[in-house]
Amino acid sequence: MNNAKINPNAKKRRSRAIPGHKDVRPISSNYDLANLLDSLQHDFRLGQRNYTIFQVGKATLLRVSDVMRLRKADVYTEDGRVKRNAFIKDKKTGKQNTLYLKPVRDDLLDYWQWLQDFQKAHPYNRIFDSEWLFPSYTRPDRHITENQYYKIIKRAGELAGVAHVGTHSMRKTGALIVYEQSNHNIGLVMKLLNHSSEAVTLDYLGLSQERRENILDTIDFDRFR
Repeated sequence: MNNAKINPNAKKRRSRAIPGHKDVRPISSNYDLANLLDSLQHDFRLGQRNYTIFQVGKATLLRVSDVMRLRKADVYTEDGRVKRNAFIKDKKTGKQNTLYLKPVRDDLLDYWQWLQDFQKAHPYNRIFDSEWLFPSYTRPDRHITENQYYKIIKRAGELAGVAHVGTHSMRKTGALIVYEQSNHNIGLVMKLLNHSSEAVTLDYLGLSQERRENILDTIDFDRFR
């Protein structure tokens, strides 16, 4: 029998689980991806911001915490041109990370113009003047939080009929796209995700049985090469 005394004044430890990670899967069809992006862009007041967050997260394979912490100066020159690379330090691992921005260049250019247009239409909201790439609407001096974006992406998933989405969907979807379009180059995906092993990356991709079978259909088991 456990006779340890319980301190009545002790605070309960709260779970620090990051929203959007539980039961989140990569979006694995063009149809679902298009519907989700359309909802993010058109069903919310700051739709262009919400859409661009997803596109940046998908193209850079960043964790959502690092996407939110991006500053305008990380990705834009002073005159609004998109840099070739952004240099950041991953919040979770502390590792240096070089982001290649060309895959999301057009979206970032559209977003820069949208920020200017939005501020002209809402002169008392200093969203364009914020140092953050993805500022909060109510507090432009701060970036949007993970919790705020989790609510947005869950709602977009409901409107688009896409299940199992969350803030981690951006990174997982981008990883699956790179994996499939690079002829299953697991080493490349591992490097982009800053993972320590290929086994971790394969588990992270969460390939469905159907996708595994499709890959196996391309294998000739009667020869090595």
